[in-house]
Amino acid sequence: MTETVRDLGFGSIDLLIRDGWHVAPATIGTLGDMVRGLRDHGLAVAMVTTDITDADDPATPSILEHCAAAGIDLMRIGYWRYDRAQGYAAIRDRGRRELAALARLAERAGVRLALQMHGGTIHSSSAQMLALLDGCDPRFMTAFVDPGNQAVQEGREHWQVTFDALAPWLSVVGVKNGGWFPGEIDAEGQRRWHADWMPLSDGMVPWHDIIDHLKATGFAGVLSQQSHYRLPYPQLIDISRADHGFVARRLAQ
Repeated sequence: MTETVRDLGFGSIDLLIRDGWHVAPATIGTLGDMVRGLRDHGLAVAMVTTDITDADDPATPSILEHCAAAGIDLMRIGYWRYDRAQGYAAIRDRGRRELAALARLAERAGVRLALQMHGGTIHSSSAQMLALLDGCDPRFMTAFVDPGNQAVQEGREHWQVTFDALAPWLSVVGVKNGGWFPGEIDAEGQRRWHADWMPLSDGMVPWHDIIDHLKATGFAGVLSQQSHYRLPYPQLIDISRADHGFVARRLAQ
């Protein structure tokens, strides 16, 4: 893995802490060895991704503490998904309570948590994110802004609004792109559309403008490139390398 990632041009990764991956919640004690092994091969761990949502889960403080001990101070947490049966207001109120409890654990452990914009959740736009993050201390609870998810999963929001509204909490920017395509007309005469992931240079998200904005505003957080392509592996590698070059060239200008 390290050879492939380094060959693509990356110096760090987002390490998953999920069941079935290199480190799982039940094997969190192996995190330190994993991080040291990656570093020995020239690859840092910029952040980790978890499914944490419950501060009362006994595994939660253990994961935070092991990350802090391994020198990882940024952790993506799980999702608050929309459920029509529960209703938005109930999920929002529960989410605010749970985020506040998680932030207290993060402060105790000395780490930062990041809530990601994601489809199917009640935090897929800047306004929805603000409804959850407002009142949270940005030192411990932060925002993972993801314009690609907005474009492909939930419709589009003007990127300047997104970054302006969430500026105090911004710690991570998801770097991917995609777009919508016309499909067949159904039996009732309604044309159906579908979304798919595309190379960074080809999708609906204006990455040159966003990267220029991040440079101008002194963003010092993580750019997390996610290659969600459904392609044969060699083609996936080629596109991922091109995406990395696309961002690196713009950052260097």
